[in-house]
Amino acid sequence: MPAEWEPHEATWLGWPHNASDWPGKIAAIHFVYADIVKKITLGEKTRIIVNDAVHEDKARGYLTKTGVDLSKIEFFRVPTDRGWTRDFGPIFVRTVGVNGRPVSQEIAIAGFKFNAWAKYDDYKKDTDVAEKLSKKLKKEYLPVIHNGREFVLEGGAIDVNGRGTLLTTEECLLDEKIQVRNPGVLRKEYEKVLRESLGATNVLWLNKGIAGDDTHGHVDDLCRFVNESTVVLRREDDPNDANYHLLEENRERLEDFKLENGSRI
Repeated sequence: MPAEWEPHEATWLGWPHNASDWPGKIAAIHFVYADIVKKITLGEKTRIIVNDAVHEDKARGYLTKTGVDLSKIEFFRVPTDRGWTRDFGPIFVRTVGVNGRPVSQEIAIAGFKFNAWAKYDDYKKDTDVAEKLSKKLKKEYLPVIHNGREFVLEGGAIDVNGRGTLLTTEECLLDEKIQVRNPGVLRKEYEKVLRESLGATNVLWLNKGIAGDDTHGHVDDLCRFVNESTVVLRREDDPNDANYHLLEENRERLEDFKLENGSRI
């Protein structure tokens, strides 16, 4: 799995439409998204997922009002329940050699199941988005199956350096009671699946995510790789804050971790 900061063809977004995602703010959010797209298209193409022609026209209207160059936009009509594309959208992978370097430019999509963070019921459309987009993009779709069952994983639950190292949290993937994605699946089994599906030869486990995170421990709002060997980690200076001790523990773990090549982060 390539790192997010590596050269890529486009950035994907799901145009907002579910008001429950933005209580009391849905009207303003359209302009916020349009402004985000405007900034992205200064440097690259943006691919936007919309429900249908009506939804696309609405998005075009906001983008036009914001001054976005529509020639840098591609719309994909695929129905969704909600707009959290990072979690249910396609996870792109490529063929790599034993040293983690790409040996092919052939891109495929790793086919994980999405179940709305094992918390909500409105995900039946979202879980099919990646496979439907693979057909529109004419990319191979590689279903991820473990013990005869579709394997659940959200994009926000992982972060990679593109060379074989993957960051995640125990809270998100290993909790046996709260928002359990894959019941009964142990740490070693997760590592096997991540290795076989994403080329993650070195899985690094942080403890907990940000306190109160609705996803129960996603790593993407905790820390991120910014190059092959550097991680930016959130920090809390107030010892009385709920995040202070958990962030300090994660910092200590990061300082002890080693990358896929044996070097320190």
